[in-house]
Amino acid sequence: MKIIGTQWKVTEKLKDLKSSNSNEDWQINYVTPVYGGWDLLVECFFNNLEDLDKIVSFCRTELELSQWIEATTTLISTKKNYPF
Repeated sequence: MKIIGTQWKVTEKLKDLKSSNSNEDWQINYVTPVYGGWDLLVECFFNNLEDLDKIVSFCRTELELSQWIEATTTLISTKKNYPF
């Protein structure tokens, strides 16, 4: 985070975020602050890499988020519905 203590603001902004475009099928499933090298964990669902790009770009360019988020790291899992 660029500003210490904004992880909960980012969490609130991202939780339940989903596409409003009927041609897209993506959503953020889970967001939580974490301790360590990263500040947040965000789990999202998407059907293609273009949709993932929209999610990441939103996090980097949305007015408030761009003031709070310094950098993002994207990791992709290849298993659908992996059991927890």
